Amino acid sequence: MTQTHPAAETAGEWLAAARALAAVLDSAAAGRFPPADGSVTILPQPSDRDAGVIALTGHAVVFADADPGWIAAQLPPDDLSAPLRAAFLQALGQRLGRVSHSVDMLTCAGPLPGAVPGGLDLTEIDTAGPVHPRLARAIRYRDDVRAWRTAAGLLTLGRGVAGRWEVSVEVEPDGRGRGLGAALAAAARHLVPPGEPLWAQIAPGNAASVRAFLRAGFRPVGAEALLSANLRWRHD
Repeated sequence: MTQTHPAAETAGEWLAAARALAAVLDSAAAGRFPPADGSVTILPQPSDRDAGVIALTGHAVVFADADPGWIAAQLPPDDLSAPLRAAFLQALGQRLGRVSHSVDMLTCAGPLPGAVPGGLDLTEIDTAGPVHPRLARAIRYRDDVRAWRTAAGLLTLGRGVAGRWEVSVEVEPDGRGRGLGAALAAAARHLVPPGEPLWAQIAPGNAASVRAFLRAGFRPVGAEALLSANLRWRHD
């Protein structure tokens, strides 16, 4: 079964598309998932910047401004892995004029009350001007980006896909092996606005990062592949 929606064309439709995808994400963050029946939901892109695929257990969401009939025709109904297969991602990328990222583990954690616990010396940094490559990437793919540094680490927060809050951390080589990555990921849960779930995309092969986020209380929700173009987010 495939649920489809036409591509967004006006500002109102773009906003509606963002809200539709945000509703799926918010439900997943709360532990409410679509039926694991192998179905695919096809939504318009929530922004110029963000297109891709999110795979949950037995259900996938494709958010792309491509003909829904064409998308559905590329996905055999009996193949649960089809939405994240390289062949489909490549075909969708060509259709959109975009490039597929790697398939990441998609994780989520709830916010934590109060200030960041003591023992982690975080200093907020200016996001204007020359910045760390990790921060430059965050600024390219997220909005409302803020960043904090420690002596050997960097933490960034920003609004990504469908306006969700996303975190990334970077630990310098001389700071590794001491739990700093987990401490930074946990600190982000105190820095995210109250009531907002916090998301992190992690390369599955980066076992150290996976372990750090799991220790910080993030839980796996699904998998995600984004298709990128150098475009601005279209929210009016």
